Amino acid sequence: MHHIGIIGAGDYGAQHARALQVLDDVRIVAASRTNADALAQFTAEFGCQGFTDYHALLAQPDIDTVVIATPHHQHTAIALAAAQAGKHILLEKPMAPTLAECDQILAAARAAGVKLMVGHTNRFASTYRIAKALIESGDMGRVVMGTAAMQKFWFEPNRRDWHLDRTSGGGVWMTVGIHPLDRLIWLIDSPVETVSARFGTYFHKMQADDTGMVFLRHANGAASMVISTGYSTGAPKHTTELTCTKGMLSIDYATGVQIGREDRWQTLPESVPQGSWMHEALVAEWQGFLKAIDHDREPPVSGEAARATMEVVFAAERSSAEGREIRLGELS
Repeated sequence: MHHIGIIGAGDYGAQHARALQVLDDVRIVAASRTNADALAQFTAEFGCQGFTDYHALLAQPDIDTVVIATPHHQHTAIALAAAQAGKHILLEKPMAPTLAECDQILAAARAAGVKLMVGHTNRFASTYRIAKALIESGDMGRVVMGTAAMQKFWFEPNRRDWHLDRTSGGGVWMTVGIHPLDRLIWLIDSPVETVSARFGTYFHKMQADDTGMVFLRHANGAASMVISTGYSTGAPKHTTELTCTKGMLSIDYATGVQIGREDRWQTLPESVPQGSWMHEALVAEWQGFLKAIDHDREPPVSGEAARATMEVVFAAERSSAEGREIRLGELS
């Protein structure tokens, strides 16, 4: 039986809780949030203890695993404290606001001997798992080019002030664009060598980006591009398209996976989602993490893999600021 603590009992913390409720041999023991009224609503819904100070949650000896779903700039301090308390950690993306902080988290988890996984949920969406399996089977040949977009309305009901300032880990690139970026890195499965990017703030008055385009060169010769947009008026787009040596793939959360061959697109029927892709992905994410704990093996999204994605995130920001292509390794 795994005993779980949820640090950050907000909107996404609740989504984690609903995923955990589906699993056997799991119990949500406690949750923390500084807003006492909101915390009370959360604990009433999920039947757990509540703490306004996460340190008190970490002091509970029966909790073996925590999920950290707090504002981005709080990730490092909480992850370090959780590791020191001997808790396994599912840390929401982005891993941390700087590469140095990512390294601190990795070192703390290693020193404490706890499992660390970062919540890149797109890797667990059924459409993306089907596409990944097709690529790994060799049926599509090698991926040579890819594009991925996440374009969405920025001021959703759960948007907070910290989302609007890069100093607190905010901005569309860190919050939204990281999803299509990580998808491409995972699907192409070749290290990024160089990054060229341009970010801007065109839709909203805030101290962070709301649009971006990022071009990546991979070690195996592949090239890819990410579009990141948090619009005030527009229409959503959440797609990934891959050009492979034996055909093309189009991947979408809502419509599934399409294979492009012989001048036509064909949808794989088994790839069309039947329910909430997000909920199903979170359930699969937790299953993968808890299995890694039980069998003492590397989690499906290791801290090192998440760090590699974050290095590209920060290299893209530098590229935009300096107006030049950045080679990975310059930030280390």
